[in-house]
Amino acid sequence: MTSARSPGGRERQRPAPVRPRDAASVMLLDREGERVRVLMGKRHSAHVFMPDLYVFPGGRRDAGDHRISFGSDLHPSVLHALKTAGTRQLTDARARALALAGLRELYEEAGIAVGQPAPSAAAPVPFLPDLAKLRYMARAITPPGHARRFDTRFFALFANEAGIDPTRFLDSRELQDLQWIDVNDSPSLRIPDITAIILADLRSSLDSDPSLPCERAVPLYAPRRGRLVRTLL
Repeated sequence: MTSARSPGGRERQRPAPVRPRDAASVMLLDREGERVRVLMGKRHSAHVFMPDLYVFPGGRRDAGDHRISFGSDLHPSVLHALKTAGTRQLTDARARALALAGLRELYEEAGIAVGQPAPSAAAPVPFLPDLAKLRYMARAITPPGHARRFDTRFFALFANEAGIDPTRFLDSRELQDLQWIDVNDSPSLRIPDITAIILADLRSSLDSDPSLPCERAVPLYAPRRGRLVRTLL
């Protein structure tokens, strides 16, 4: 807490600034039809952060995510970008934990497991996450003034590359009304501003190269002097 003087001269307590927490989100893409579609769902109305808005599956990085065993590692270019894209360099374990958090959240929020079954029932998730097909697409930091702030890394994953059946997903307590949205349409759903920006970036990337190569410049959206500034990392 910080203090400031009230008009009467007495000190009053100001709430401490909310620091962004690491988070990850996965844009699961279905390209089997004529158009590419992305999976989105509505956040529960009880959420403090972005209630009733449609988003990609995702959430904050948990302390135990770096201990999740995985089946295959990130592409070297993706791991490098996660480690170096920012003001401080991350360790391999912390960078990898961001991707593991994204796949864990995809499973918890949509019932989609990306990887082979885990050999032990005591594993944190019932599968060995396959990180190799993840593309690192963007990073966005929630501006000040929100009750929750996140430093979110956005990943893209093609369902057919990961062996995912696009008809098999489940609503959860976290994310409801899951549905496939054509990335080329302006969604009629209520979505956060940053989600609309990331969708526009995704469209541009697909137009440039539909394979979404792992070697790519990653846009960072960060608050600066009251506005969101885009920087390529």
